[in-house]
This record gives sequence, structure tokens and C-alpha cells, in this order.
Amino acid sequence: MNQLQQLQNPGESPPVHPFVAPLSYLLGTWRGQGEGEYPTIPSFRYGEEIRFSHSGKPVIAYTQKTWKLESGAPMHAESGYFRPRPDGSIEVVIAQSTGLVEVQKGTYNVDEQSIKLKSDLVGNASKVKEISREFELVDGKLSYVVHMSTTTNPLQPHLKAILDKL
Repeated sequence: MNQLQQLQNPGESPPVHPFVAPLSYLLGTWRGQGEGEYPTIPSFRYGEEIRFSHSGKPVIAYTQKTWKLESGAPMHAESGYFRPRPDGSIEVVIAQSTGLVEVQKGTYNVDEQSIKLKSDLVGNASKVKEISREFELVDGKLSYVVHMSTTTNPLQPHLKAILDKL
């Protein structure tokens, strides 16, 4: 489907690009709950929604938002792109609502339906030095773990969540 056809038929999805196909299980909207912790903040729980979409190009668009479970008030949001390569490598760029930006590089495993990322660059962050993310599909649920290091704390768990596909 070309761009003109997509504009004329906005309800139809374009064909999945071959580079995106190994991660096509991500495509769609996921929702669930997560937990956060870090030595410098109180532990917390949150609701979350992640959306992975594609336009027929060799990238997956990513949007994420979280909210307080008790009140529904917004907490955090980020968006970016996952750029898988045929050799199993992947690059991810993410811009957070806090102004922090990440460039991450890593690998994906088709058989294990997993992605492992480590920050290559963390920009516009005075305290955050490194971020790693691991995604895994288990029994139809998307789980992830985020580790973070700062100027005062070594790399350690920060966030984890389990999401159901809508």
C-alpha cells in the first residue's frame, strides 16, 4: 500500500516491513500495572499503556504513558522508535516527558521473543548516567524491567511491569 492509498484508506494497515516482521508480536496496544523503586525515592505502583505501531517503514513507533492507580492522574510519558535490523541488532530512540532523551542499542531474540537494550547515550540528564531495558513476551503478556544508574547510585532495578494486549 502506497502513501496515497494509506491516506485514502486510513483504517487499513500497511504491510509490515521485513525488518519489523520479527517483532510484529509487539504491534498493538498493551495495558497493565507496574512498580517502581530506587534508593532516592519511595516505592510506587502505576498503571501503564504502551502502543507499538508501524507505517510500513523499517521502524516501530513507540508511545508510553503512566498514571497513578489511586487517582488516574498522569505520571510519565515517552515516545520514540525501535529500529530492528535483520542481524538481530536493534536501535531505540526515546524522548521522555521530563526532557531526558535516550539512544539505546541492543539485540532481539526471535525465538525467546525478547529485546535487551543498553543506553549508548543519555542526554539532557544531570543525574542519570545509564539506562537498560529488557522486554519479554511470556504467556502472551509483555513484561519489562528498566535498570538505571545515576551519579550517586550504580545500575540497579528501577521499573518493572506486566502488560496485557488489548
